[in-house]
Amino acid sequence: MAAWLLWVSIALLLYTYFGYPALVALWARLAPRPVAASPHYRPRLAMIVVARNEVARIRAKIETCLAQDYPPDRLRVLIVSDGSTDGMDDVVRGFASPRVGLLAFPLTRGKAACLNDAIASCDEEVLVLTDARQRLNPEAVRHLTANLADPQVGAVSGELVFVAEDANAFASGVSAYWRYEKFIRRSQAAIHSVPGVTGALYALRKSCFRPIPPSTILDDVAIPMQAAMQGRRVVFESRALAYDTPSTEARQERRRKVRTLAGNFQLLLLYPQLLLPWRNPIFIQFVSHKLLRLLAPWAMSLALLSNVALALHSTFYAALLALQLAFYALPLLGALVPACRNCGLVKLATTFIALNGYAMLGFFEFLTNRNAHLWRAGPATTPERPQA
Repeated sequence: MAAWLLWVSIALLLYTYFGYPALVALWARLAPRPVAASPHYRPRLAMIVVARNEVARIRAKIETCLAQDYPPDRLRVLIVSDGSTDGMDDVVRGFASPRVGLLAFPLTRGKAACLNDAIASCDEEVLVLTDARQRLNPEAVRHLTANLADPQVGAVSGELVFVAEDANAFASGVSAYWRYEKFIRRSQAAIHSVPGVTGALYALRKSCFRPIPPSTILDDVAIPMQAAMQGRRVVFESRALAYDTPSTEARQERRRKVRTLAGNFQLLLLYPQLLLPWRNPIFIQFVSHKLLRLLAPWAMSLALLSNVALALHSTFYAALLALQLAFYALPLLGALVPACRNCGLVKLATTFIALNGYAMLGFFEFLTNRNAHLWRAGPATTPERPQA
């Protein structure tokens, strides 16, 4: 039984992090489904920014939205204030442009509830959802909407680009992990759909939207998956860019990832039909990319514990256990020996172990925190965006 648990756990980990990315990349090469995009497609659209207490960043955000290379008479910006108390609403009202609107709520309810009301108030054909913290490249909206010229496409994810002048070893590891994620997303979009979008920037055909539960944590997964469940595609546009900075501290990334992974567990509770292959047209992608990531830390624990039992009776399993322990010791090596922190293997092990540890914490966050959908405390309270 111990040997069976060990090899099944190893097989699950290998498939999740190596096998599935290779499989979906090969699938995309052999059977791609091109998007019938048109650079001339210019629907009326609303750029929606839901924020709370973002007085320091909201002006720059509005300016980056208004600077889009898109017909001005076909684009408006809607700022949705979720009970802001720092003067952010006054900054928005101060914009003289009729293209900038404010939907202010007196009480804080969470982003999902605000999105439901904001989208219901829009009569535009296309919605572009973006966060307050990121600036956009001027061509972002134009590239997103070009994909929606294809009637099969219901949502289009932009690309989150990390910019850091002096990234430390941890930030470099997070950035590398995000590049790995984008490789997988490009392949998924090429064969059908991405099971989730970059919350920092994505476009949605309004007809695909269905109100989401107010307690939803991951609106950027729930909303596009609704489009996929309706038979539409969710694709990835690498030319629509949102710029951000990577986490430079493990504590910062921990807060971000724990919330995200709690949201993934919540998603299974809110939408159990996602686990039904006859209801979910991208069942393989969803299970391989989302569900198995949640199981990975438990597989790691089983592999280690079963290996310990087997090592007592076998030289081979003792050597395998030594390899496991050496891998888990690499973050400690980086902490004790600063010169080793920039070693590729040390950065990989540190990021991999940390992210899987956060998945365990995310499960407990899901079980114990019923307010995870609300804004985190702090001077700038936009929910931190996931990289998974």
